[in-house]
Amino acid sequence: MDEIEWWEFDSAKEMAEQVAGDIGFVIESALEAHKGARLAVPGGSTPDLIYAELLKRKDIDWTKVTLIPTDDRLVPLGDGLSNYRKLDSFFGAKKADIVSLIDEAALDNPQEAGRLADARLSLLQWPLDLACLGMGADGHTASIFPGPDFDAAVNGPRTRRAIGVRPDPLPEAAPVPRVTLTAPALASARTVMIVISGAEKRRVLEQALKEGPLSSHPIGRVVSAMDVPIDIYWSAE
Repeated sequence: MDEIEWWEFDSAKEMAEQVAGDIGFVIESALEAHKGARLAVPGGSTPDLIYAELLKRKDIDWTKVTLIPTDDRLVPLGDGLSNYRKLDSFFGAKKADIVSLIDEAALDNPQEAGRLADARLSLLQWPLDLACLGMGADGHTASIFPGPDFDAAVNGPRTRRAIGVRPDPLPEAAPVPRVTLTAPALASARTVMIVISGAEKRRVLEQALKEGPLSSHPIGRVVSAMDVPIDIYWSAE
């Protein structure tokens, strides 16, 4: 793990404006360097303000931007729990290339769903220009949860970019299996951001960072594998 820098904000809106500005800079730099930008971005409700701020920018050519969910629920693409659906609702009209981790032919088979997602991701150019991560109050990130697939998601081959996961226990808010980017895929990104809010999440993240590669929290295990500077954005609310 390389250096970590904290950016602190009083409000979620202030944080969203800064994160969107910094993501815009990453996109701009990637387009200049290699004519395209590849970003892994979180689902859930936390990024909504960030995505809204990004859409205000008139200088981004979204047709040259590829967006990948850091993870997704194993549900149909039109389901309210789908992170693909969320990204499409924000950026589809801008003609961004939105890559789904979910193949609807494998909704009942997490292992096969992960294999199909990995095959789809292998067609992209790697590494990612950005991995933007959220974190749950329990310390999970992307859909890297404790459970039977945890070790494969964290310690699997570096060439494996996506895997099906069966959280144990299943999260109450969305009690379904997932497909997630692996820790090696996320760790390979040129730029890494972590975006959280609230005192409790900050406490969990600070503890996980202190524990490092032996952390009981998935976020600690993922971050310990990274060798680029990490920016952590935290808002009090």
